[in-house]
Amino acid sequence: MVLGGLAMRRLIEEVFLATFDTPELASMEDQARLPLGDVIASGDRLAFTTDSYVIDPLEFPGGNIGALAVNGTVNDLAVGGASPLYLSCGFIIEEGLPLEQLRRIVEAMRDAAEQAEVRIVTGDTKVVPHGKGDKLFINTSGIGVIAPGVELAAHRCRPGDRVIVSGTVGDHGAAVLQAREDLALEGGLLSDCRSLSGLVRDMLSTGADIRAMRDATRGGVAAVVHEFSSASGRAIRLFEDRLPVRPEVRGVCEILGLDALHFANEGKLVAVVAAAQANWLVARMRQHPAGRDACVIGEVLPDVSVQVRLRTLMGGERLLDLPVGELLPRIC
Repeated sequence: MVLGGLAMRRLIEEVFLATFDTPELASMEDQARLPLGDVIASGDRLAFTTDSYVIDPLEFPGGNIGALAVNGTVNDLAVGGASPLYLSCGFIIEEGLPLEQLRRIVEAMRDAAEQAEVRIVTGDTKVVPHGKGDKLFINTSGIGVIAPGVELAAHRCRPGDRVIVSGTVGDHGAAVLQAREDLALEGGLLSDCRSLSGLVRDMLSTGADIRAMRDATRGGVAAVVHEFSSASGRAIRLFEDRLPVRPEVRGVCEILGLDALHFANEGKLVAVVAAAQANWLVARMRQHPAGRDACVIGEVLPDVSVQVRLRTLMGGERLLDLPVGELLPRIC
């Protein structure tokens, strides 16, 4: 890969335009021109988010940085109650990145966008000299629409509410850690990198009184529950015996002395719902591929204190703190 106007033009046309193949990109304008009618017909508020992805390694068991960039931004929109519509993508490419690897990553972005039913409508590409970057960084921004009456916010958590997780905890963090450190473990760990928009749509369609929802990415389930506690001013208790953790993830945690609740996930959400509706909402979630292992893992307490407690397997209780530093840098 070389710098230069002609080379850049060919790169954009042969890799990005040919793969994404959306009319907005094909116009080659400096901006995407989007019909407002589609937006107005879908809801009464826009949701807008942006994130940058710097994961190492670029390709990992169960995904790559391209799928991660699409799914991560789609999920940030979805857990706010929005229907994702449009994405932008920006690429910072270091000279020397193999073209075939870039193609695999871009194709994964296309596939993830199709599965999430969003369109990549605008983007940017920059190539920096070798040694001035680290292979590839991607930024994605997303626009979605929130339907009238949908209101998800952490401050809405109330005493007695139940905490739900949509599936097994820590898969992404453990898979990336195993790939990065070349751990000799059996079982074939895979990242859970996937879109949550369909699952969220199903959850909202039930009419359940869902108070809040977040995707449990960097910092894991523990970070999300701490955010719920902080915003609502209520303590939250989790139950260790209810946490869905794959044996392979437990193995990584035992070897390295880590906690799966702190591992990043890229296809799991945590929700707080009214107690009377928790079990049937979980039953509905289990009918969707992204929620087959959904379960209730905790409860919001009446205590007016910002803390998260864990009821251990032995029946005792301890505070679940957040790590002082970043558990695993460049995880997403």
